[in-house]
Amino acid sequence: MPGLKEIKRRISSVKSTKQITKAMKMVAAAKFRKAQARITELKPYAEKMSQVLSSLACTVEEGHPLLQARPAKKVEILILTGDRGLCGAFNTNVMKAGFNLIRETQKAGKEVSVSAIGRKGADLLRRRKFTVRGRWVGLSGRATYADAQAIAKDIIENYMNETFDELHLVYTEFKSQAVQKVTVSQLLPLAPMEGSSCPPDKADDKGEYLLEPSQQAIFDQLLPKNVEIQIFRAILDAQASEEAARMAAMENATKNADDMIKKLTLQYNKARQAAITKELMDIVGGVEALKK
Repeated sequence: MPGLKEIKRRISSVKSTKQITKAMKMVAAAKFRKAQARITELKPYAEKMSQVLSSLACTVEEGHPLLQARPAKKVEILILTGDRGLCGAFNTNVMKAGFNLIRETQKAGKEVSVSAIGRKGADLLRRRKFTVRGRWVGLSGRATYADAQAIAKDIIENYMNETFDELHLVYTEFKSQAVQKVTVSQLLPLAPMEGSSCPPDKADDKGEYLLEPSQQAIFDQLLPKNVEIQIFRAILDAQASEEAARMAAMENATKNADDMIKKLTLQYNKARQAAITKELMDIVGGVEALKK
């Protein structure tokens, strides 16, 4: 059995750890509220923009490079993780989905390139010997729309230059503080939203839309903007999910520290009582020996 000093030292160590995890939970809670507000404000706009462009793409006569599907020989997979750990299985779940998508794409006979937003994902891909085409780190908790614009510019240029034929996002969609869902979605070329389609009887009905100043001018403005918005939305989704996961992880760690302190305290009291009993037995034994 460990000695009293060792148990006391362990109790002190666990108490220090508990203070750290409790403080980290409070910091994560403050960051989570800001991240939640940002994604809550952006998500309706991003969804409606994607919905409108998906519907518009069904009715136009001429396509646009960001709309036209071409044979998908080369596929880019953009994985969004955090820059830091201590957030439970948040990064692990995203990377697991990313690796599954990579394997499935390769099995289909397509060439895969990988990009990463977030240090954790980029580092793991490098350790797994993947060539990371694009790497953006240091955005956790401080991502701006300008960051999304820079990422979108790189992606659009490479797509237009046919570096890849499709782009898929792998990120964690924020549902609520308790629910975050790992999501895989196709960003380029722009595909109809889930549950929507181009009805044959509507595909040739151009009277539904009046395009001003022209179809090409609208697409030239809105399609790159949509890529920026969808990337920014994925980043904000991932940030809110990361902070929610970190809050839960730190809360569990604090509870585990409480449980460990109770067990160690009980163990300390038992050891102390055993030591006192031993001392008393030694005294009684000494007294009896003197009587003889």
